[in-house]
Amino acid sequence: MGQVVTIGLDLAKSVFQVHGVDAAGAVIVRRKLRRAQLLAFFARLPACLVGVEACASAHHWARELTALGHDVKLMPAQYVKPYVKRGKNDAADAEAICEAVTRPTMRFVAIKNPEQQCAMMLHRVRLVLCRQRTQLSNALRAHLAEFGVVAPVGRLGLERLIEIVAEPEDCRLPAGARISLQMLVTQLAVVKAQILENDRRIMADARST
Repeated sequence: MGQVVTIGLDLAKSVFQVHGVDAAGAVIVRRKLRRAQLLAFFARLPACLVGVEACASAHHWARELTALGHDVKLMPAQYVKPYVKRGKNDAADAEAICEAVTRPTMRFVAIKNPEQQCAMMLHRVRLVLCRQRTQLSNALRAHLAEFGVVAPVGRLGLERLIEIVAEPEDCRLPAGARISLQMLVTQLAVVKAQILENDRRIMADARST
């Protein structure tokens, strides 16, 4: 039996799929590994080329396997897809990854270190928070419109609606509706504060680089 020189690793939350071939392309290993088994398995292997799709947790595992001496290459999932030969499943995906990583025209994704991932996370978290802010603002406007309460588009209009929700003497809103809308207003204030704090961290990170 030949020595494994190339491995396609299909990542998952709990069960990983490994597909390894020798220098001639003959399949040497094809098996599933649980999360706790993965590093021990690769620690026993001689240094080899390991292909991984650039997906959630890919950079973490790439750093771990690189520390064990392996040459890890991350690839965009859309570039791996054409190499899937049969119905999509973990074994087929691992085989496709194993083949794709050896293609001379394949494009790879640079492995990010923890500091780079932290910087990227700042921006991704901001996007999530901004979507939540928009969702809460739209919900607040829509619910108030059910009672005939509307305001111009924009920040000033939204602030006017928030003032109406906070005014217990405004008879346009039933008490039950006001309680529900106050929950949205409170959540909106929290999200806005989180966006401001995140922006401060982004600016501080930019100054430090």
